[in-house]
Amino acid sequence: MARALSPRRYAQAVFQIAVESGEMDQWQTDLETLSTALQDADLSGFLDAPQVPADAKADAVNQTFGSSVGPLAVNLVLLLGSRGAASLLPAVGDEYGMLLDVHRGIEQADVTSAVPLDDEQTRRVTEILEGVVGAKVRLWAHVEPEIVGGLVARVGDRVIDGSVRTRLEEMRRSVVERA
Repeated sequence: MARALSPRRYAQAVFQIAVESGEMDQWQTDLETLSTALQDADLSGFLDAPQVPADAKADAVNQTFGSSVGPLAVNLVLLLGSRGAASLLPAVGDEYGMLLDVHRGIEQADVTSAVPLDDEQTRRVTEILEGVVGAKVRLWAHVEPEIVGGLVARVGDRVIDGSVRTRLEEMRRSVVERA
């Protein structure tokens, strides 16, 4: 039985190649370029189509990317396309970015707020979280109106819950306990 294709496995292989060649930043740039292009459903569908011959895929990839990405990055697209998995490339790029951050000592922070954070709020939250964890932080913001207000931040195994919903639940529990 065939194993499911994993963006993480491809990202780990790419990361190993990038570290060994000293081209970590170039790979990140190449993966961003490829990921942006492959978000186009027509292109990723074409590359993932099993009925399209490999040489037609190679021609399309070379015409689309030419010299804008490195030859190994082109080979990665062709490899994924030959396996019907070119559409996984944006996920591979995300996984690669996380591996690169870990390598550079940058923590991933998932921040959930009731409304979208503006640039200034994002900057301030990032600074606060960097102070809390003592490391650089890459912030990933999500919106969940259910938290009512405030925010919930997750950095590694730490959770900082400053949501209004949680405070209201705590108040409710306190009132019930007193009654």
